[in-house]
Amino acid sequence: MPYILWSVLFVLVPLFLIVYFALTDANGKFTIDNIAAVDVYNIVLWRSIWLAIISTLICLILAYPLAFILSRMKKKNQNLVLALFILPMWINFLLKTYGLMTLLENNGLINKLLGIIGLGPFQLINNYFAIIVGMVYNYIPFMILPIYTTMIKIDQMIIEAAQDLGAGTGRIFLKIIWPLSIPGVSTGITMVFVPAVSTFIISKMLGGGSNFLIGDLIELQFLGNTYNIHLGSAMSLILMVIIFLCISLMNQLDNEGKEDILL
Repeated sequence: MPYILWSVLFVLVPLFLIVYFALTDANGKFTIDNIAAVDVYNIVLWRSIWLAIISTLICLILAYPLAFILSRMKKKNQNLVLALFILPMWINFLLKTYGLMTLLENNGLINKLLGIIGLGPFQLINNYFAIIVGMVYNYIPFMILPIYTTMIKIDQMIIEAAQDLGAGTGRIFLKIIWPLSIPGVSTGITMVFVPAVSTFIISKMLGGGSNFLIGDLIELQFLGNTYNIHLGSAMSLILMVIIFLCISLMNQLDNEGKEDILL
């Protein structure tokens, strides 16, 4: 009962309120005008999705080999390196983003170091590049951990048996390592894409005032001068649908990976 009550109060009720306000007007009458009004912000929505996809792919490219190397280390070394990856997650999200701002700004540490060798200064902040860097920096641990958790369960004897049977490195990766790691990959993609597509702090602090994402627009509808909970709920509803589609796609990838393992 406590879990059911918690789910009802903090999951189902908020979802119901979002759907209710998205499909009603100020007088409480049913309407789809709020959903239709989101069409004006299509560019912002697709920009958010595109930047989230790029950030997720970069996280995957960086995290996959790191997770594999980490899973093949000695146990005591694994614990040390894993702690180094987890440590940034203990720091406040806002503080980490502020720290990244000091590195990327025009007079920041990176431009100063580049200036020593006669390069720069480069515009590293208030653009899409800074937003992607911020997403990757903040969310990459959420990609590393599930992939590492899956890879550590891959028995080294299976890989050695494949080598004894004449399988090359590429074949071992495609037929053994990749299929067995798909559950971790799908979980990591979901855990990175979902917060990345809905973020607003990173875009606000690193992207400047002109590089709005859908999370920024939703925040403005609820907390800004343009207070409109009906339009904000409609945006949230559409974003939730996109997120549910992403989760369904990842579940499908996970199921296909299990079928490949059985074959």
